[in-house]
Amino acid sequence: MTGRTGPAGRTFEALPSTKGSRAPFAESWWGREWLRSLEESSLDSGRLSRGRTYARGGAVGAVTVAAGSVAAMVRGSRPAPYRAKVRVEQLTDRQWDRLLDVIAERAANIAALLDGDMPAGLADDAAAAGVPLLPGARDLDPACSCPDWGYPCKHAAALCYQVARLLDRDPFVLLLLRGRGEHELMDELGRRNTARAVAEAAANQALTGAGVGPAGGAGSAAPPASTGDPAGAAFAARTTRAPLPAPPPVPEVPGHGPALVGSADPAAGLDPAALELLAADAATRAQRLLAAAIAPRHADSTPPAPLTEWQDAVRLAANHPTTDIPARIAANCGRTPAELTAAVHAWRHGGAASLDVLENPWTPPTGRLDRAREALRADWADGKPPRIRTWRNRWTIDGHNAQLRLSRDGLWYPYAKKQDTWHPTGPPDPDPTIVLTALLAQ
Repeated sequence: MTGRTGPAGRTFEALPSTKGSRAPFAESWWGREWLRSLEESSLDSGRLSRGRTYARGGAVGAVTVAAGSVAAMVRGSRPAPYRAKVRVEQLTDRQWDRLLDVIAERAANIAALLDGDMPAGLADDAAAAGVPLLPGARDLDPACSCPDWGYPCKHAAALCYQVARLLDRDPFVLLLLRGRGEHELMDELGRRNTARAVAEAAANQALTGAGVGPAGGAGSAAPPASTGDPAGAAFAARTTRAPLPAPPPVPEVPGHGPALVGSADPAAGLDPAALELLAADAATRAQRLLAAAIAPRHADSTPPAPLTEWQDAVRLAANHPTTDIPARIAANCGRTPAELTAAVHAWRHGGAASLDVLENPWTPPTGRLDRAREALRADWADGKPPRIRTWRNRWTIDGHNAQLRLSRDGLWYPYAKKQDTWHPTGPPDPDPTIVLTALLAQ
C-alpha cells in the first residue's frame, strides 16, 4: 500500500480483498480503537456487519484522507459505485498546542514518531492533558450518495472499516484526520525541541557563570554556595515531576511450581500430581493477569465475570490436555467424557461465551435474525444462500451437517454434526456469511 500526498491530503490505493479471512479486521491498537469508536456511534449493527463484509470483499476504492475527513468510492449492489465520506472533528489550535507539549515532554514519544510509529500510551497522555486524540462516539459524521438513511449506511461503514486497516499500516492517518499531517507535526516538534534546548543551555550558563580559579589563572569558579529556599516556594516553583520507572517486562513463560511427586510421602487424602497441576495452572493465570494489567488502557477494561465451577473445570481441561485429567474432571463434575470433550472444544474457540453457545439456546430479539438473513442473502456470491431452518438462536443448513449458532454478544459460531451430536468446529465471526462459507468448505 502506498500513499501519495496531494493538495487535499493523502490518497491511498485500494486495499486487496480479504474475503473469507478469519483474522481480526484491525490488528493494531490504533485500528481497534478506531473501530470501537465506530461501533459505539452506530445505531444499526446489521449495517455495520454488511459494511465490514463490503470492506473485506474489496468494495472500497482508493481512500483520500484529508484534515477532518476521509472519502472513497464504494461499490454496492448497483453498477455505479457510491461516494462515501466520513467527517472527523478536528482538534483546535489550543488542543494541538497541548498535544505537542505532551509529545515533547517524553523523549520516547519523539523517538517513536521519528521511526514512523505512534506509541499507544500517547492516547492516554493526551487524554490526561484534555486532548481527545481518538475520536469519540459523537466525533464521526458519516455521509453517502446512496439512498440509505442508515447511520452509518453500509457504504460509509465499509469506508470506516477500511480506515482501520490504514491505521494498521500508518497510524499518522489519525493525526491527519484530526487536522495536521505528519510533516507539519514533525516540523513543529523540531522547532519546539530547538527552543527548549536553547532555553536549557541559557539557564545552565546563568547558573554556572564564568570566573577565575583560586590560583589566579583563568578558569571556571565554583558556583556560590546556596543559602537555601523556603520549602513552600520551592514546591510552588516546581515544573514537572520525574516520571515513574517503567514496569518490569512480563515473563515470557510462567514460572515453575514445586516438584511434589516423589519428594515425600503425601499425607492421607493428598494427591501430589494434582497439586503440581494446580500450581502450574495458577502460575499460568498469574502471568496472563500480569500481562493484562500492564497493557494499555487496562483501567478502561471491564473485569471478566467469575467462572462457575463447571466453567473453571472446562478451562482447566482445555489448558492441560493430559491423558488422565479430562476423565477425572468429567467424573468429579458428573459429566460424560463426550460432554467434556465438546465443552473443551467450545472453550478453545471463545471461552465462557462459546461454552454458553454450546449448552444454552436462547431467543434473540425480534428482527435480529431477519436482518442477518438479509445480509447473508446480499453478500452470498449468487444471492442464493443455502436453505436455512431456524430454531431460537440456531440456523441449521438443509442438506448439510452444518449449523450456525448466534452468541449473546453477536458472534456466529460454526457447528458440524458428528454421530448425531453437534460439535463446535472453529472460531466465531460477527459476519454469518464468512462463518458459513468457511464451514461449508470444510
